[in-house]
Amino acid sequence: MSVTSLGAPARYKTIGFWALKSVLAALFIAAAGAKLAGVQQMVAELNQIGLGQWFRYFTGLTEAVAGILLLVPATTAYAAAYLTLVCLGALIAQVVVLHGDVIHAIVLAVILGLIAWSSRNEIFRSSATGKP
Repeated sequence: MSVTSLGAPARYKTIGFWALKSVLAALFIAAAGAKLAGVQQMVAELNQIGLGQWFRYFTGLTEAVAGILLLVPATTAYAAAYLTLVCLGALIAQVVVLHGDVIHAIVLAVILGLIAWSSRNEIFRSSATGKP
């Protein structure tokens, strides 16, 4: 068995991981853009939650930043952990106030949680060196 045949699964795993992170980053950046642009559905949902429009701007900005940081290897774990919390917050809002679809929030939270978990070595490495 050659060395190149042993490296193929790892390469596919890396490519798949990057593809998944790219799709999720695009999803959150698009959602952030809709919030920041004032798409009527986003304005209405956040009005219904009752936290005011400042919260729409805050979540839009933080989702955009976290979506970008999801693609930076040194910050992937932090961004995925943060976005997991965002999804859990969305899940709570859907259950308590909006009474809407919870499946998307659950699926995204699980996927992002798994990304954070699989990237946890970056957190430990950065805490040991003191650099992100």
